[in-house]
Amino acid sequence: MIYCLMLTSCGKVQEKLPILGNPIIEGNKTRYPRIKDFSFTNQDSMVVNNTTFAGKIYIADFIFLSCPSICPKMNVELKKVYETYKDNDEVLFLSHTIDPEHDTIPRLKAYTVANGIKKNWHFVTGSRDSIYKIATESYFATAYPDKNEPGGFVHSGGFLLVDKNRHVRGVYDGTNPKETDRLIDDVKKLLEESPAK
Repeated sequence: MIYCLMLTSCGKVQEKLPILGNPIIEGNKTRYPRIKDFSFTNQDSMVVNNTTFAGKIYIADFIFLSCPSICPKMNVELKKVYETYKDNDEVLFLSHTIDPEHDTIPRLKAYTVANGIKKNWHFVTGSRDSIYKIATESYFATAYPDKNEPGGFVHSGGFLLVDKNRHVRGVYDGTNPKETDRLIDDVKKLLEESPAK
C-alpha cells in the first residue's frame, strides 16, 4: 500500500497556473491577453520597457511613496518576495508610482537605497496617463486620482505575477502575508515551466 501511495505521489503532475484575462479564439488557436508595450524611467534614470523583462518572470504593483494607507504594508510584503528571489536574475520586480509629480527619480532612488534594494527591482515613473493606462489595460488594476481618498489616489492593492510570455498568471492581495507566501510558491512554479516562446 505504501508503495502504491509513493507511485501516486511521484506520478502527480503539477498543475499550471492559469492565464488571466479573456482569451480570443481564432480557429483552433487561443490568444491570451499580454502586457502591452510600455516605456518608463526607473530610479537609476534608466529606460525600462518590455525588453527589460524579455524572458523574465516579474511581479508588478502600483504604489506611491506618500501613501498613508495600504502602500507601506504592500512594500513590506513585496520585500519578503524580493528577499526570496533577489539573487535570481530570472525574477524581476516592477513598482509603478501613481503619483509621478511627487515621486521623482531622486525620491525613488532614495527609497530603494533606504530599503536595501540593489538590483532586479525597478521603481518606475512616467506620465500619469501612461501609468494609469497600463494599470487598467494590461494589469487589471485600478489607479486614478481621487481627492476624497487618503493620500488623494485610488489604487489596487494587488501584486501581479507576469510570466515570460507577458501573461498575467496570478493576482495577490498585497496586504495579506498568506497571499505573499502563495506568491512566493507561484513564482517557483513559473520558474519550473517551459522557457519563453
